[in-house]
Amino acid sequence: STRQLIEGDVLSIDMGAKLDGFYGDSAVTVPVGRVSADAARLLQVTEEALLHGIDRVKPGARVSDIGAAVQAHVEAHGFSVVREFVGHGIGTSLHEEPQIANDGPADRGPRLAEGMVLAIEPMVNLGTHETRVLGDDWTVVTADGLPSVHFEHTIIVTEGDPIITTKVD
Repeated sequence: STRQLIEGDVLSIDMGAKLDGFYGDSAVTVPVGRVSADAARLLQVTEEALLHGIDRVKPGARVSDIGAAVQAHVEAHGFSVVREFVGHGIGTSLHEEPQIANDGPADRGPRLAEGMVLAIEPMVNLGTHETRVLGDDWTVVTADGLPSVHFEHTIIVTEGDPIITTKVD
């Protein structure tokens, strides 16, 4: 199903690049014209949730620490985290292990190690966390038709602060 964007919509753009055999993955959601106060808050909280997840990226931390941080921030603001789609390892393939859920308890799953590269990508809904795929087998919408926002960065785990390879200043 395709429809024309109208003022008040939000548009998610998920993009990737391949350079010298390695992938990068990034997403941003932008407002179309003026959006409602709820949609503006959803945009802000989702981007903040991504940063909270990135803050948990350090050697020795567990993969689930990322999702726990994302979920805590999102739900503290009354929104819901999409559960069907997750972040992932990334490198010579676009999607590699480990999978990085945006929800769940901390201190579970593989430990992060220096040199790992991760695509962290919270998807956050204004209403229910449930989604459905449209007839084109590609487009994902919320089950209740309310807005959803998606932000993503590719991160390198280091002994110091993680390196955000897809950040544009």
